Amino acid sequence: MTGRYGDIDYSNWTKRGTLLGLGLFAVGALGELTVHAAGLQLPAWEAALLFNAELIGVLLFLVTPLVFGVLLPLTE
Repeated sequence: MTGRYGDIDYSNWTKRGTLLGLGLFAVGALGELTVHAAGLQLPAWEAALLFNAELIGVLLFLVTPLVFGVLLPLTE
């Protein structure tokens, strides 16, 4: 029997979304740290890309468990 939102494996979506957020944050943070440690200059669009990766990573890391781990299973 499928639920209200179809046959969604909430625990799988929660784990993968959280790991995706953590990975994006790690790539953005390590990229910025590496560039600054090496004393290099980045073009503005690359610096913005790394910052946005960090920001989206933090948001995914915080929001995914709430949405797929708490809210959607409660509304089934």
